[in-house]
Amino acid sequence: MSGKNFGGNYFEDFRVGQVLNHATPRTVTVGDASLYTALYGTRFAVNSSDEFARSIGLERSPVDDLLAFHMVFGKTVPDVSLNAVANLGYANGLFGVPVYPGDTVTTTSTVTGLKQNSNGRTGVVYVNSVGRNQRGEVVLDYTRWVMVNKGDMDAPEPDAVLPELPTAVPAESLVLPDLTLGAYDRALAGSEFGWDDYEIGEQIDHVDGMTIEEAEHQLATRLYQNTAKVHFDQFAANAGRFKRRLIYGGHIISLARALSFNGLANAFKVLAINAGSHANPTFAGDTIYAYSEVLDKFEIPDSSDVGALRLRLVATKDRPAGDFPYKGDDNKYDPSVVLDFDYTVALPR
Repeated sequence: MSGKNFGGNYFEDFRVGQVLNHATPRTVTVGDASLYTALYGTRFAVNSSDEFARSIGLERSPVDDLLAFHMVFGKTVPDVSLNAVANLGYANGLFGVPVYPGDTVTTTSTVTGLKQNSNGRTGVVYVNSVGRNQRGEVVLDYTRWVMVNKGDMDAPEPDAVLPELPTAVPAESLVLPDLTLGAYDRALAGSEFGWDDYEIGEQIDHVDGMTIEEAEHQLATRLYQNTAKVHFDQFAANAGRFKRRLIYGGHIISLARALSFNGLANAFKVLAINAGSHANPTFAGDTIYAYSEVLDKFEIPDSSDVGALRLRLVATKDRPAGDFPYKGDDNKYDPSVVLDFDYTVALPR
């Protein structure tokens, strides 16, 4: 057989400090934005209306911040997680300049940590990925860690290196475009509640549920050019633990974020990803619910008309999110919890 194809990196192929320049730059289009809306039902006004976006100082409607996240993430999969068992978590994610239709996104990753698992068959790879637009401006800078299969079970175990990661992105690091929120129309945005109306410790049940269809998650994952085998290859899945294709974790993040509109309609911009965990797997046919807890609220330096909320977004499957704790007395996730996502958003004051 020809050796011109590429089967992806296995755990033993990674080295701390290794730089991965990912292929296939992606020009984001209005078609991508429309399909994203069709997949998740997102309703945030800034991402839905050019006129609304211009009224607060943007040049036009940017694509949803999480669509930008998926585009940056998708570039990394062939090099980082093609042979993954599962994507495990996120930290230190900082959103930069807005992404508009017509912008082209590229991604580069640096391996920042490695740790082989005790079973000797898999290991955890930490990468810092940076997405930039065609002008070299940072769109997103974040760290994720993923469990990757070994290809050679006899490959020596590397020295364990774990990167130091902050518990949250500090306020002074947040990037906010130049905005003028004097004309921000809360009626058009869908809610009267702004930054001042939320309290630390408050929990918001987002009420609505959304069932994942097989075709939708396949379409979404292809949209982001995510090629991880666990999402597409049923033949390979037959030999795995679940016997089914896993839903891409980012699909759950976008579903939960879209559901959060009911209660957080004025959270118009994602500023940071502080932490995140895919607590349990999801499959086609699962129905996703979500609730949010306000972890913190703080002012953004030099932004008198915008405030920030640090939120925990918890998504559950096949059980409404508002009727049970997401962790039990043993501090383990309830089996229905599929996402525990700590992120920071901007709201008008």
